[in-house]
Amino acid sequence: MSPQRQSPFDNLTPVVKNLLIINIICFLPFLVLDHSDPRGPYTTLMGGFYFNSPNFKPWQPITYMFMHGGWQHILFNMFALFMFGPILEYAIGAKKFLNLYFICGIGAYVLQMLVQAIEVHNLIGSFTIAQPSLDASYLQFGDRAQALHDLYFGPLVGASGAIFGVLVAFAMLYPELELMILFVPVPIKAKYLIPVYILIELVSGFGQFTGDNVAHFAHLGGALLGFIMIKVWRYR
Repeated sequence: MSPQRQSPFDNLTPVVKNLLIINIICFLPFLVLDHSDPRGPYTTLMGGFYFNSPNFKPWQPITYMFMHGGWQHILFNMFALFMFGPILEYAIGAKKFLNLYFICGIGAYVLQMLVQAIEVHNLIGSFTIAQPSLDASYLQFGDRAQALHDLYFGPLVGASGAIFGVLVAFAMLYPELELMILFVPVPIKAKYLIPVYILIELVSGFGQFTGDNVAHFAHLGGALLGFIMIKVWRYR
């Protein structure tokens, strides 16, 4: 490479660079252990599960955000972090950016689990079941058994909640910055584009469309925490 041509990775800020590296490293065991089963042993150990699930572990509110369910999932999240993260880290500093990332990620997990708790309660009139490791505990609820089982054993994975927090914070600090997105031939200001993403997540979350297994409320939780953090820090 000639000295005049600069690598796009040269301008990566320290926290963003390390987050990218950690996410990629954590994705490698998935390719080996869970590539043919999105609910394999690695995802079961490190993904996020409902608090009453036999798969729940206390470290999962942190580790789940470094797990991804496939190439498309990790590439989208890491591309967004690569594009928006360095600018935001420059603006608020490495320490606050790291705090923002983790707080939004944990907030995403908490909101998703609250929504799942409501869904469990709507199914059985309680937030927990006795002996959740036994199949009979689910089969007793008849036609609701499969939905209940999915809520207990469906893993939450991905950095999307933290990424949505970064996107919202970016739009709040740089609302007039014009962005280009795929399949749209004109630039769109951040203050318009990011709210559209949030609205889509909101509609998708409450719509509960058939075949949609995306944790939309986790995305909304991350976005909400991103908004709150920038307001608390009083950035303009």
